[in-house]
Amino acid sequence: MLKGEFSMMFPLEEMKSTCHCSGYREQQHQPHTILYNILSRADSNYSNNDSLINNNQVNQYNYNKMMPHNCHCKRQQVVCLKNPEGTCQMTSDVLVKTICFMKSLPSFSQLPVEDQLSLLRYCWVPLFSLGLAQERTVFEVKDVPQASMLRRILLNGQGPQSEEEQEVEDEGKRLLPTLAGVHKLRSCLNRLWTLDLSPKEYAYLKGAMLFNPDVPGLRTTVFINSLQQQAQRALQEVVLTLHPGDLGRFSCILLSTSDLQTVTQSLITELFFRPVIGQADLFNLLREMLFIRQE
Repeated sequence: MLKGEFSMMFPLEEMKSTCHCSGYREQQHQPHTILYNILSRADSNYSNNDSLINNNQVNQYNYNKMMPHNCHCKRQQVVCLKNPEGTCQMTSDVLVKTICFMKSLPSFSQLPVEDQLSLLRYCWVPLFSLGLAQERTVFEVKDVPQASMLRRILLNGQGPQSEEEQEVEDEGKRLLPTLAGVHKLRSCLNRLWTLDLSPKEYAYLKGAMLFNPDVPGLRTTVFINSLQQQAQRALQEVVLTLHPGDLGRFSCILLSTSDLQTVTQSLITELFFRPVIGQADLFNLLREMLFIRQE
């Protein structure tokens, strides 16, 4: 093949823009990459057409932003909220509703305090994520400036000389939110939006996720397991009542919520609440919210 023909098939601009990170090189050696990309695009098109129809706010959202970048370095890019003021207000409201839901359940309040704290520690993130889905919460992110990241790296491990530098050092030690983590959360939300759950379905689903007998250190595991089974049976009855012809809906709901277990506490905390609470421990705040008594 002549050099000129080669240049016409592969323009110089495209050749220069190719990413050479390790993730890209790994993809070049995978024989199924082309087929995988085709199927991924087809699946995303199906989800886009089928899942964002019934909600105007979500329809206006650019679904392409939910898709991960094939480049490994881009997926690991640290991100932050594009509109922290508005988004943090919405997510704070969702968090308050999540704690109020837990407090409203007599069966939860009757558990030993130790078990309540264990369930709170391990279950608040999936419950909060369900709340995001129920409230149809849409958020956008942006890349963290490289200068800010470099500053964290340079200051990390050095003796801080001011309160501001101490905050930067503490931030450098935390697991900061990445584009890959945001995509995982958005994918979970989109699956739930596809199912278009009713308020009753959300309520019983939250109960089934809250009473998780697999949480380590529980004193009343048998009782909590029975509560989860009751919630799942109630959810199944509601599903059969509202969707009698959809025999696979109940399984799809349980499958979609299993994905929520992969959303990390660090992602939720750093992305949605760190701009509000600063260096405070979020779990301590959640514990205070759970046990505060209205006068």
